[in-house]
Amino acid sequence: MDLRQRATEEELMDNLTLASDDLRQNLDELETINTWLGGYEPILQAFSSLEKSFPEAPALQVADLGSGGGDTLRRIAKWGRRRGVKLALVGVDANSFMLDYAAARSQSYPEIRYEQADVFSSKFQAQQYDIITASLFCHHFPDAQLVTLLRAWQQQARRCVIINDLHRHWLAYYSIKWLTRLFRGSYLVRNDAPLSVARAFTRHDWQRLLQQAGIKKYRLRWRWAFRWQVILWSD
Repeated sequence: MDLRQRATEEELMDNLTLASDDLRQNLDELETINTWLGGYEPILQAFSSLEKSFPEAPALQVADLGSGGGDTLRRIAKWGRRRGVKLALVGVDANSFMLDYAAARSQSYPEIRYEQADVFSSKFQAQQYDIITASLFCHHFPDAQLVTLLRAWQQQARRCVIINDLHRHWLAYYSIKWLTRLFRGSYLVRNDAPLSVARAFTRHDWQRLLQQAGIKKYRLRWRWAFRWQVILWSD
């Protein structure tokens, strides 16, 4: 795999008609991988760093885009409960199977709801939220589409956009490729996990994409393990 540039091959999970026990297993596996490798830390650390600016009331409106199995939202909800921060959380995804799966896994979290939407649609982009999160979502889009989304998200978020995504690096690529085979992961995770890294970003990629989007107010930080935390401040 040539990791000098972002890979363009689509992941199997990009098929919006995918709905099977294999996908359910894959979502379970991704939650396990994120838990083992600290994959939620970039989002939760960002919330902790912003906590002092959060209002006591009303509830903070947070949208997680490409919410998948809802695992990131459940971690945010747990964070809010521990800190006494009132949150109204919505998971946005285009795949109805994932939304049903996420809703079933989130029944003990009344602060979370889910909705099906196309993030490129004018109807969705007209909606406003206090904070928008995107965890392992950005790498699914080619550069031109991602630049469009970054501009739109900054306009939709009253406070900020928090992005958590992968660092394209040879060690991350071969490590996840080896781990998913060692633990006999599903064919979906064995294909998509290393491909996600190949489709991901270097620091230069983020700087270039943010410049193209005309975004100047941001913070870009590397986090363990091979993650980027990007915070876009609203204008």
